[in-house]
Amino acid sequence: MKPLLPILLWLWPCLAIAQVKEVSSFPKKDSIKANSNLSLPKDSFSKASVPKPEIFTSGFIDIINNGQVNASARFIRLFIGEPGKLSIPLSFYSGVSANNFQNQTGANGLLRSNDHLVTQYINPLSGLINISSDGNVFFKKTEKATKAGWLYHFGERVMTGFKTGQANNPQTGKPVNFLNSFASSGLYFQTGAWERTNSKNVGVCWLAMRYHICYTNPQQIRSFLPDISTNGVYMGYSMAFGVEINNLVNLKVIYYKYTKEPEIDYSLPIYQFSFNYSLK
Repeated sequence: MKPLLPILLWLWPCLAIAQVKEVSSFPKKDSIKANSNLSLPKDSFSKASVPKPEIFTSGFIDIINNGQVNASARFIRLFIGEPGKLSIPLSFYSGVSANNFQNQTGANGLLRSNDHLVTQYINPLSGLINISSDGNVFFKKTEKATKAGWLYHFGERVMTGFKTGQANNPQTGKPVNFLNSFASSGLYFQTGAWERTNSKNVGVCWLAMRYHICYTNPQQIRSFLPDISTNGVYMGYSMAFGVEINNLVNLKVIYYKYTKEPEIDYSLPIYQFSFNYSLK
């Protein structure tokens, strides 16, 4: 290695001089204007106009009426298929909807319940990791703000439960991650919405009614709820209202109701208030 160091030190100025000559060989701005026949590759200009990837540019914060707070960020949104033709949107979410860093054993030694799963089974945007496809399909193509259609949302997510058992069992309260498949679809209606002093910034006010279904392998549920008797299928419906105006407000209110509820003892109605954000 030692004999190579003097050689590298001698070659370094030569490489620097070669780079300077290579850069100086490009025509200057004035020379480009003077010579109309000179053409440069299109790539040299198109690179500056390429938009940056939308990574962690949007997300939401959910507040449930039982006191639970869910926060999630969309990592990236992709489209799978043919550009300009048939394509499927695919979103990757990462959040703390199920906080497995939280200690599930209280000061009195009694185990807290898994009632957080009741609100997460029916919420399509819950989960530690959520990979899903969602979108709207309108009945009629129009440029007007008022239109109706149907919406869909389906995917796979990782959820967290906490192992139940005796307080003196070291495994009691330990987090257990499991897979959950979900799908929802329903009717969607939107119309225009804007601030009184700024009618140019027109957003949307929307209403939606969806039916939800999700499934988890019963063996995975019994890994943290050993005494449960379930087939792993839970269903319900929701009614939602939201307002989205750029740089002003983006919020929604959702009411959930189970038609086949989880076996976990939970009797409160489920109301969700969401605040979306965008960093574009």
